[in-house]
Amino acid sequence: MTREVAPFSPIGRRRFVQMCAGSLALAAIGCRRRRDDPAYRRNSTVTVAYRSGAQTLLPDSTSAERLIFLPLMTRNAKGELEGRLAERWEHSLDCHEWTYHLRPGIRWHDGIPVTAHDVAFSLELFALPGVNIVSPGTFETVTVQDDRTITVRSRHAARFYNVDAVYYPKHRLQHLDRKNITEWEFWTNPVGNGPYRFVRYIPETMMEFEANADYYRGKPRIDRVVLKFAQDAALSELLSGSVDAIPQANSASLPKLAGDPRFRVYNSIVGAASGVIFWNLDHPLFRDVRVRRALTLAIDRDVLRQAVNLGPEIPIVDGPFLRDQLRRGDVPEPLPYDPEQARALLEEAGWHDRSGDGVREREGRPFRFTASVISLHPVWEMAVYVQDRLRRIGVEMNIQRMENANVRALVKSGHFEAAFSVLENGVPWLRQHFGSPFPTGYRNGELVRLLDQASASADPAVEEHVLRRIAEIFRADIPATFLIPGVWTIIAHKRIHGLSSPWWADPVEHMEDLWLEDRSDR
Repeated sequence: MTREVAPFSPIGRRRFVQMCAGSLALAAIGCRRRRDDPAYRRNSTVTVAYRSGAQTLLPDSTSAERLIFLPLMTRNAKGELEGRLAERWEHSLDCHEWTYHLRPGIRWHDGIPVTAHDVAFSLELFALPGVNIVSPGTFETVTVQDDRTITVRSRHAARFYNVDAVYYPKHRLQHLDRKNITEWEFWTNPVGNGPYRFVRYIPETMMEFEANADYYRGKPRIDRVVLKFAQDAALSELLSGSVDAIPQANSASLPKLAGDPRFRVYNSIVGAASGVIFWNLDHPLFRDVRVRRALTLAIDRDVLRQAVNLGPEIPIVDGPFLRDQLRRGDVPEPLPYDPEQARALLEEAGWHDRSGDGVREREGRPFRFTASVISLHPVWEMAVYVQDRLRRIGVEMNIQRMENANVRALVKSGHFEAAFSVLENGVPWLRQHFGSPFPTGYRNGELVRLLDQASASADPAVEEHVLRRIAEIFRADIPATFLIPGVWTIIAHKRIHGLSSPWWADPVEHMEDLWLEDRSDR
């Protein structure tokens, strides 16, 4: 039995003193750690380990563009469209034509007013070789109504309100040689109109930006941002205190951070992409839908999510989706993990393990196949996990690890058995994989009709309706097994506040809305 101790008895006083001493010791250790942590010595500067392949601000090459250039609109933390360069907008009933009214008073960092002519000029750049943000001929007309109003009409019914595209100063770029657009000095010495101003660029080393005191939303709370081109040393730089964040970390490195109180881990859902297993329905192993369903039921995707260090905020989705649908939870329920039903379906389809060697067979043919797997993390790790789960139901899957481009080429050609890859869930990519000439062997007239319907409309509601119906078809026919949505892992020092999973996790993209731990907390 535990004896109660009076608060002010000799024993109570001694325990109270010991407890206080222990707390003071822990606090002293915490303070010492903060004093010794280089991150706190950077004061109001945030240093980010940035990928080596994005060492300039080439159009559409990096979220760092959002530090100094404004998009027409963006999405807030709730996923709602919110104006930036555009104050308001409207579109025609068929959604082919969009009119944007620019916010007054926005200036380039050299003092020149931003106008609709800058937007029109940028739209011309988007279709140039080396940029390719849009296909040539996407815009039927681009009409500048006045300095603050522009109307864009799409020729191919492509919906146009790209919340990622930013716009450039015509007066700085109009006389440059467009044939050499990727070589323009402007991309390493840019003049923007956004929350941060460019300060300096050191090749192969870093880019530096400072808060724009004249920004229309107010000066950002983080004074300075440094993008350090850390290449493959990002994790070492983070652990040593040289950088504050890694925007695209390899989640396999997370065990090295276990127990380190300096950092928080976030996950960001990337667009509308999913890691999937493509089954080749022209292959005799995968023609029977009962088999494809069995293979899917054998995979515990909740455990798979944990195996690649993702939390429950990352949903499991069976079928294609738009990012807005996923944010709202307007997606189909996934098939459950049910290995017993998987075994029953395989038995029903005629696959039995009569020899007792652990591999099922039918008509003398073992259920053995090769899966081509992209080397991209975490798809490779997912394939190893799936291999183990299929073995438990009597199916042997061999893994052929390949470069990403090679796996995509195999799927496109139809010369594969199964393939672990990434599927972009928009209509063009669904058409590429499941439309004519049917490279995955899946032929469904209703699916093709729906894809044609979505391609002929620029109405977002039509695309959502089509994808909802396609998801139902996929759930019934399972031409591919969906694993988990595409995710980037972000590691950030705990002094950075304002980040959250899975929609507000990129510190570079959302830098203007972040803040640092109050100095009084130190």
